[in-house]
Amino acid sequence: MTSTLRTSAESAVEQPVPPSMVERLTLILDLFERPHTHQTLEDVTRRTRLPRSTAHRILDQLVRLRWLDHTTAGYRLGKRALGLGGREIGQNALRSAAAPVLHDLAIRTKLVVHLAVLVDTEVYYLDKVGGRSAVEVPSRVGGRAPAHCTALGKAMLAWLPPERIEAEYGNAARRTARSIADPGVLHQELDRIRRRRGLAFERGECFPKVGCVGIALRGRDGPVAAISLVGDAQSPLERVAPLLIQAANAVSTELATVADVPKQPRPNLAVAQQSWSNEPVAQLLAVGGDWL
Repeated sequence: MTSTLRTSAESAVEQPVPPSMVERLTLILDLFERPHTHQTLEDVTRRTRLPRSTAHRILDQLVRLRWLDHTTAGYRLGKRALGLGGREIGQNALRSAAAPVLHDLAIRTKLVVHLAVLVDTEVYYLDKVGGRSAVEVPSRVGGRAPAHCTALGKAMLAWLPPERIEAEYGNAARRTARSIADPGVLHQELDRIRRRRGLAFERGECFPKVGCVGIALRGRDGPVAAISLVGDAQSPLERVAPLLIQAANAVSTELATVADVPKQPRPNLAVAQQSWSNEPVAQLLAVGGDWL
């Protein structure tokens, strides 16, 4: 057995490095098995056996052409690669990881639950759970809405660089009379969201008479997606905020497998409400805003 393993290892070492650039590019891109997979330069050099200088040069070209992104955690698939199908794979994995948690949340709160991602300046709805009550909420899976007008969108925007917010929402349009269109006011709102541990609220900003509370699912490089609870604009959404936070933690735990990090035990939503006393909730929700 040992001899066989040694022979296999030696054969792998002796395998020649592909001579063509296309083959070398393919070697590198094949390392990124999932949309959230990260590889460092050392990882790429070790796994492809390409010379470090060659691997670095190819990686730089792939980043420049947007096939890859270079982040503090290493390299990952870029916009061009994701546009060829990687984005859909990632969204399917996200939907699958979130589904059981979203259903638990809908049952416990009796509210409509949304799962969405940020696409340019809009939220893109990946899932919607809520039984018959979901029909009353004017959103649909596959639909879009302006990010700055939704709790889902604002929850994700809160963790983006301020200069990006300024560039993309400097001339934001109103969806309703309550929508935030002024960049200064939007920055203030996003600051409040960060101070609320990421909780975002909106009442009638996207759809009249509809209120939402949302929170982002954050990865190593920023927001990955967001989930929200939706009800009537007069609903006391602050009361279900602790359950939403617990649900976000649960989905993030499920996503750990997709993101290639160790998976932790999934939080029990059944005891989530008991783990929050009235005092911490009151302190959290004391941060200003006109959603109360």
